[in-house]
Amino acid sequence: MPSTFHGLETAKRAMFTQQSALYTTGHNVANANTPGYTRQRVEFTQTEPYPSAAMNRPDYPGQLGTGVKAGAIQRIREAFLDVQYRGENSKVGYWETKADTLQKMEEILNEPSESGLSHTIDQFWQSLQDLAVNPTNAGARSVVRQRGIALAETFNYLSDSLNGIKTDLKNEIKIAKDKVNSLLDQIAQVNAQIADVEPHGYLPNDLYDKRDLLIDELSSMVKINVDYVESGGDPAPGAMGQAVIKLANDAGGDMAVLVGPAGFNEIDITFGGPNGSVDFVKVGGKQIAFTDFDSQGQLKGLIEGFGYKVTEVLADGTTVDKVAGTYPDMLAELDNLAYTFATEFNKVHAAGMSPNEIAAGVNSDINFFADNLSANGSITSREGFASRIGISQDIKDSLDNIANAVQTNPGAPDGQAEADLGDMTNVLNLADVFNLDFDYGLNNEKASLRSYYESVIGDMAVESQEAIRLSQNSGVLRSAVEERRMSASSVSLDEEMTNMIKFQHAYNAAARMISLTDEMLDKIINGMGTGGR
Repeated sequence: MPSTFHGLETAKRAMFTQQSALYTTGHNVANANTPGYTRQRVEFTQTEPYPSAAMNRPDYPGQLGTGVKAGAIQRIREAFLDVQYRGENSKVGYWETKADTLQKMEEILNEPSESGLSHTIDQFWQSLQDLAVNPTNAGARSVVRQRGIALAETFNYLSDSLNGIKTDLKNEIKIAKDKVNSLLDQIAQVNAQIADVEPHGYLPNDLYDKRDLLIDELSSMVKINVDYVESGGDPAPGAMGQAVIKLANDAGGDMAVLVGPAGFNEIDITFGGPNGSVDFVKVGGKQIAFTDFDSQGQLKGLIEGFGYKVTEVLADGTTVDKVAGTYPDMLAELDNLAYTFATEFNKVHAAGMSPNEIAAGVNSDINFFADNLSANGSITSREGFASRIGISQDIKDSLDNIANAVQTNPGAPDGQAEADLGDMTNVLNLADVFNLDFDYGLNNEKASLRSYYESVIGDMAVESQEAIRLSQNSGVLRSAVEERRMSASSVSLDEEMTNMIKFQHAYNAAARMISLTDEMLDKIINGMGTGGR
């Protein structure tokens, strides 16, 4: 038969178990607003019944329960939702970064507006129309020169501003790289702490929460895959083990190990491409060309904005390294626009004759635009020209060097060239440059100055709208997953209060059971065998 004190032991176990549940409930309530905290629950387990199964068991009708004990303290968390959240988080990080870089570009270009490049182009064209009405008017000539200076300065401003943002992006890339490495280091440290605890049979739930929070933050920087390996020793059944984090591509494949049981591998960015663009991403000893770095996140979005090296195969089979990226592409478009317009405008201007040339009888091929960094002002290089375009020294020295007329005796020797001072033919030819179609050096497609610039602005606007739309869509999906994850893992104060009352009543009932058993024992010990006294 069971012990006389069987009821006391059963009630004691019940009290201790309910007490553990109350402590865990208090821990949940205390961390209701702690970021990354996952609510915990005590697993109640029945203790071994009496008697135990055996050949020589007592002749007892069935087994008698011996109470309850507190098993493992489990986190209430769904791993599948973590995987979903981190996948969407990497997309949000990428598209938000891309949308932000494009928004900064839109603010600089500021189209359409009264201060944008297109308006400055229109003002320059209008000044030529005004000069054509009265070619000998000094005021009209002055306006042409000033509008030309304004156009050149607008190109300079846009190029310099875009390059300034590009420099900021490089600094942001370095900051993002350092943040990634810091997160990897912290995850590796938490991994080591977990590896010290789990072999002894404990579940370090708070360390699991800390690690998951760090992994969530890392997932916004780069796309990752997370696996787990056992810590060894004698771990509890619910032990998660050490996290193994791998850099993943958009197809879900692994590219390199970031964190493992042995520690972590730092990420490094090499700026060895043309014009200091990014050519490689290094993870530990592995070198990944950025064109193969298909891992969405903030880091990729920043590098795409700044610029990266691409290798182009030419028709003859040779290769050439070039720069691609949001800001390098826009800077190249501005250079193409400024270079093509300036060279074509100069061709027409040099073919005409100015009042000074008419007076000297010499067609001296005066240019209107020049390269500010060239020794003689000659335009030779397309790359970076938008930041160097200016007005030639001849135009700065005299308004009468603006060529308005067409030579009437082509081929005449120096000193005998002739033209009409009031002729406005060459001014009209200069104005026509704005409407003629030219090859701007991309895709061999010809377009006018305005059409080309409008297409550039249009492409930028479409790309920006797409980035904003996809960032919003990704944000909605991430929020939906986060809500499902929070509904499963976050602390509900109403639920915890209900549990608190439930465990409190169970504790009180167990205590009352001890009092009842004590009264029974008192009756047996002190009240029996006293009859007849």
